[in-house]
Amino acid sequence: MTPFPRLRPSGEAALLVEFEPTISPSINHRVHTFAAQLTALSLPGVQEVVPAYCSLLIHYNLLETDLETLSAAVTAIWPQIEHLPALPARRVEIPVRYVGEDLEFVAAYAQLSVPEVIARHTATEYRVYMMGFTPGFAYLGEVDAQIAAPRLDKPRLRVPAGAVGVAGKQTGVYPLESPGGWRILGYTSRKMFDLNRAEPFLLTPGDVVKFIAVED
Repeated sequence: MTPFPRLRPSGEAALLVEFEPTISPSINHRVHTFAAQLTALSLPGVQEVVPAYCSLLIHYNLLETDLETLSAAVTAIWPQIEHLPALPARRVEIPVRYVGEDLEFVAAYAQLSVPEVIARHTATEYRVYMMGFTPGFAYLGEVDAQIAAPRLDKPRLRVPAGAVGVAGKQTGVYPLESPGGWRILGYTSRKMFDLNRAEPFLLTPGDVVKFIAVED
């Protein structure tokens, strides 16, 4: 049986469930599978289940449950994870114009040509590990190690919506204009977040993303 994760309180009304402290597709898959099961069970007092790379956070209502009761429920449910069905994964293609202001820097960092950087970035199918930062921002991984350039020393005050960046082994698309410190490789016209859609978020955890290079 899969080793049981660590449980510990987080703030006044949240329970942190920690899996193995490793960023990997298999562990992240278990995190999201277990999060989906907890959500489906509608445990008394549970308000929200928030999955991350290798942990999940359970927010609860202190008037309806407490840390001890919730911890016992999670412990009892845990063995089911071995038998839960795999979550469906969508494949989403995102067209990118590789004209970003940090493309030359990443090429120099990687000791590659610009076309080689683009080829490396588009060769990988990325997993959506988690959502965060701003609405619709999906943390994707893992980037080819050679082009896994570090963040900017000083973040930009304004990064346009649709900017495609890398930061270490992560890559992602800025859904809204915001400050940001990722190295920008290019831009996409696809909207990551749109309140006018039935489903505002283009991507959800577990999706598989493929970047496609396009011309201006």
